[in-house]
Amino acid sequence: MPGRIEAKVAKILADRELVLNKGSADGVEVGMRFVILNRNGADIRDPETGEILGSVDLEKTMVKVVRVHERLAIARTFRTIRSAEEPLAAFGIPGQLVRPPQTVVESLQTDEQRLKDELSEEDSSVKLGDPAVQVIGDEYESDDAN
Repeated sequence: MPGRIEAKVAKILADRELVLNKGSADGVEVGMRFVILNRNGADIRDPETGEILGSVDLEKTMVKVVRVHERLAIARTFRTIRSAEEPLAAFGIPGQLVRPPQTVVESLQTDEQRLKDELSEEDSSVKLGDPAVQVIGDEYESDDAN
């Protein structure tokens, strides 16, 4: 079995879309999933000795390839996140008004800002040069995102 495809984020296109620096020439295909990682990871220290035992990858988000060119691929966030119920303060009216849970698609944005035509790197949790690693199996799946 061939190894995982490793890429880097080459450009942030929009709040849910980015470009990877690998394409069909590297074996990338539509539908492949890539996890975008924090560049530094997290060093794990032994609590008794303080010795660094190793480093673990820290996931920022996961994307799915939607278009492939020879030397680049366009990928989009796809996982959904379900919010919790939130109490609403409805014009000072007492009671148990709540905003029902909502399901939204994961975004690259760092805040609750609504959609824009373009997303600057400063507004994105993903940065140019962040590593992207092909996902094989469910190693990066979690209960809070589908």
